[in-house]
Amino acid sequence: MSAAAAWTVGLALVWTAFLVVLGRRATPARGRDGYFVGGRSVPAWVLAASVTALFGGSSFIAISELAYRSGVPALWYSLAVVLQVLLIALVLVGPLHRRLVVTVSGLVGDRYGRAARGVSGLITGLTFPMWSVATAIAFASALHALLGLPIGVAVVLTALLLLAYVWAGGMRSLLLTQSANALAIGVMAAVGVAAVLHRPGPGALVDAATAPPPGTGGVGLPLVLAWFGTFVVNVLLAQATFQMAMACRSARSGRNGLLGAAALVLPLAVVGTALGVAAALVVPGERLGLVAVAQFVAGAVPAPLAGLFFLGIWACALGWGAPCQFSGATSLGRDVGRALRPGATEADVVRWTKVSLIGLTVLMVAFALLRTEQSAWWNVLAWTLRNGATLAPVVAALLWPLATRAAVLAALPAGFGSGLLWYHLGGWEPATFHHGVHPVWVGMTVNLVVLVVVTLLGPRPRLTAVPGRRRAAVAALAATFGGGGALAVTWPTLHPLGLTGPGLLGVVGVATAAAVLAFPDGRQESADQPSDRTAVTGADPAAEPAGIRLAASTSR
Repeated sequence: MSAAAAWTVGLALVWTAFLVVLGRRATPARGRDGYFVGGRSVPAWVLAASVTALFGGSSFIAISELAYRSGVPALWYSLAVVLQVLLIALVLVGPLHRRLVVTVSGLVGDRYGRAARGVSGLITGLTFPMWSVATAIAFASALHALLGLPIGVAVVLTALLLLAYVWAGGMRSLLLTQSANALAIGVMAAVGVAAVLHRPGPGALVDAATAPPPGTGGVGLPLVLAWFGTFVVNVLLAQATFQMAMACRSARSGRNGLLGAAALVLPLAVVGTALGVAAALVVPGERLGLVAVAQFVAGAVPAPLAGLFFLGIWACALGWGAPCQFSGATSLGRDVGRALRPGATEADVVRWTKVSLIGLTVLMVAFALLRTEQSAWWNVLAWTLRNGATLAPVVAALLWPLATRAAVLAALPAGFGSGLLWYHLGGWEPATFHHGVHPVWVGMTVNLVVLVVVTLLGPRPRLTAVPGRRRAAVAALAATFGGGGALAVTWPTLHPLGLTGPGLLGVVGVATAAAVLAFPDGRQESADQPSDRTAVTGADPAAEPAGIRLAASTSR
């Protein structure tokens, strides 16, 4: 065993014991949903550290891999991640915090009933381990290169550690350990900077920014647009981030914490990009980019510093996996549990969530053993199933009171099934898709179409009487036809670039906006006009950002 490997093993053992003790010392907050949101008493800096461990760690791993293959333009990936965090902070945290939202599936269930809660909670819960295992496999690849430890064994150890330190205290355990992992990630980034400055040096990196290293390919505009489109859509569905933000003392505290996290993620992305490019210069030709980064760092800095770097890589995997596992278990234990037994007590749903954490740990290990070296495969499947099923129901719960329960119950399986079928027709390949269209775009498009069609085919909707809404609806309808026509004309050009899927979803999204504007129900129209309640209470409907007003709690 090399000196770097010995330091890595020793530090990992100490860090593991520290995280387990830290997580198990945290006691769940009391009161309704205390286990799930930590008593809503978390300061902004803790949220900033926790979300940095979530997105900064996963982005660091992804960016290092991408930069090894594609050079400096891989930085666009993290800019898309930062945009997602900013949009959540500025648009969604306030409305969701005021309504005490805990999960996406809970939001859907509160509006559309037990069946919608159960189905969306089941889909959401079962997809989170897919994201967990994808990042864990990436970490395990580096550990395999350094220690010779089988990738499957490394994933099993990661999964068991996540269970050990999150299980006892719930959200409080999660936030404490996330903050600790953020510190380890920061140390890792500092070691990475030292490695890059030592070899190949800043001059070589500046040259690589204008002349990419041999063997690296470019990041084209279609891929950049796909990244931004994916993360912008995911703003409405980022349940793990919502859940941590809801643990803050106030909406303002949650917003400040997320803004702080956005500011911290970006420098991590810059360091990850520099490391990937440096590894491409020094260790070219490796099949796995993260393995090349591991080899580069081990040869560039003394063994103790290399050990700290690899400990940070593990913290990246833990910082992503822990919120995913906990949030998935929350959807299963809290939302599916209450869908099956509406009269369940708080103790019941906490117990079910702890059992779900054990189940998701087993599932994470099973996923890793099924496709050990295909982390991208699990990412594609998770995006397809979760986003394809829940995008339209969340849009309806947030923006469209007219949407019916029948429409949501039809949209959930339609989006889920169409995306899964499209992935199957493409031979389950993670990089080449049926007709060149990513299945997540198919699933989300079908999801929205079914929601709108079934809703409008229901009891005759009333056309809005508000002139401003009518004009906006007509403009959106015109944009739908214009966009659809432009997409048809440019199809031969856009399709080889992979932009027809996002383009079709964009057209359907504008059509959905036209339906929302043209056919609100009476409650939404009254929210757009002065009312006696506003005059008496001083309530300001415009206080919520960008028209995000949750639909009335009564469901059809």
